[in-house]
Amino acid sequence: MSADNPLISIITPTYNRADFIAEAVESVLAQTYPHFEFLIVDDGSTDHTDKVLEPYLNDERIRLFRQENQGQSVARNVALDEAQGEFICFLDSDNFWPAEKLEQQVRIFKQHPTTDVLYGDNVIINEAGEELSRNNMARYSGRIAPQMVKDNCVAMNTTMARRQCFDELGGMSGKRRVADDYDLWLRFSAKYEFRYEPEYWAWYRVMEDQISSDKTRRFQVNEQIIHDFRRDFPDAMSPREFNEGFAHFYIRKGRYLGSAGQKREGVRELLKAVKYSPAELNVWRAFAAVLLK
Repeated sequence: MSADNPLISIITPTYNRADFIAEAVESVLAQTYPHFEFLIVDDGSTDHTDKVLEPYLNDERIRLFRQENQGQSVARNVALDEAQGEFICFLDSDNFWPAEKLEQQVRIFKQHPTTDVLYGDNVIINEAGEELSRNNMARYSGRIAPQMVKDNCVAMNTTMARRQCFDELGGMSGKRRVADDYDLWLRFSAKYEFRYEPEYWAWYRVMEDQISSDKTRRFQVNEQIIHDFRRDFPDAMSPREFNEGFAHFYIRKGRYLGSAGQKREGVRELLKAVKYSPAELNVWRAFAAVLLK
């Protein structure tokens, strides 16, 4: 592909999403930007996913890979190894895109050539496809490591990233079955330029069986991720920025545990926040909120 029409590699891992994957595939085939390859990795589905996908395999842009169930991080890495594109996008098999997503993002990359990772907002829908919310968390542009240590602000299904980023820092770590997207974008934030655009670039479906629905487990894993990040990328931020980010994380974790009826555990997490940022007023406000709950 030419510089004006770069090849985009779209990666979709799937496991038992026969009821939804056709909508994801159709949203890719409906893109107004046609220069893409679509890599689907069936991670050992036991439903009729293969039957749903069969009619689409005549499109030469689509490649299907099959493996025994090993998790979506392994599936994404299989596709990354096969990807030929200059840019990488991820689309989960129960979500879908607006038709202009790729075209808009390629144009923005041309307008802002220092950008390495581009992302936007989600429209939250339920299992039936009904819209629940367009409210998104605060998102940031630039070198966003200080914000990312506090919380993952990058919406995976809205992203487009330069292939060079993966070549230099690798793909999904595969260390955990939860929050591997956070691990990826946090690592990338140590080195690369992010750009947020207030565009709704994905419909994100909330499913009862999603791994990410276990918030307590996600907090535990995110804690491991931010400590690994500080160990592996000590120069990504100043010690003060790391400490402020860690304090903010433990405030969120403590507040959540307190709201879930685990007051003692919440206070324990807030004591960690004090350790990292004892002068932070929000720490003491969180203490009051949890103790008086």
